[in-house]
Amino acid sequence: MNHTIISNPPLLLDQIESKCKEIGFTMPSDRHIGSLLKTLISSKLSSNFLELGTGIGLSLSWMIEGMDDNSKLTTIDNDPALIDIAQEFFGNDRRVDIICIDGTEWIQNYSGEKFDLIFADAWPGKYSELDEALALVKPGGLYVIDDMLPQPNWPEGHDEKAKRLIEDLDKRKDITLTKMDWSTGVVIAVKKS
Repeated sequence: MNHTIISNPPLLLDQIESKCKEIGFTMPSDRHIGSLLKTLISSKLSSNFLELGTGIGLSLSWMIEGMDDNSKLTTIDNDPALIDIAQEFFGNDRRVDIICIDGTEWIQNYSGEKFDLIFADAWPGKYSELDEALALVKPGGLYVIDDMLPQPNWPEGHDEKAKRLIEDLDKRKDITLTKMDWSTGVVIAVKKS
């Protein structure tokens, strides 16, 4: 991992990372992807954002830091204990909607406004419901995923799933794609149509 110093981390980051250790949460987001998300979101004013896979709220903290006052963010996770922690940290932010629901169910039933950026950090919207998730991105909007380089917590055979996902994204004509051998392995796609 690149140990570059990350500037201007979210105010709550240390507290959230401490909570990760306290509860033994083993899938925290990398600070580099957090910083990238903050930067990308800062480029989109009065926008609508989606995070699939709230986890304990590490990436969420960075995303919120990048948002302006007129933007809104929906974050989804199916783990009530993790959602409760995210609510403790961010539940009072009027711009943020924290929802405990199965991501597949949410994606299949969502009919609201499309998103300027989706960070897909869970199975739904990444390894399943990919077409549906990409259909929720506005033209000119961003679709961001990480953990595309082998990770120590990957189950056996997951590397093949990641490889197939990249191949599927490469074949699409409705996105422009950049794959980065950086952080945990980041892919950014821009929706063309």
